[in-house]
Amino acid sequence: MRLRALVVLLLMANLLYFAWARGGLAMFGIVPARLSQSEPERLAQQIRPQLLQIRKEESPAPASSRP
Repeated sequence: MRLRALVVLLLMANLLYFAWARGGLAMFGIVPARLSQSEPERLAQQIRPQLLQIRKEESPAPASSRP
């Protein structure tokens, strides 16, 4: 009987976590961070983010054959 109650409890916890992770509990105000706007103050503090450029790494010069 205890094992059955434990299994039911774990299934309920998994369903609750699944609903929370998918945003199903948003109507109750419970939303995971990735669904809500995360760190808006950090975005506001950026200084000219359009200047950021991603560059490819230059290939190293070939090693000489001399020891």
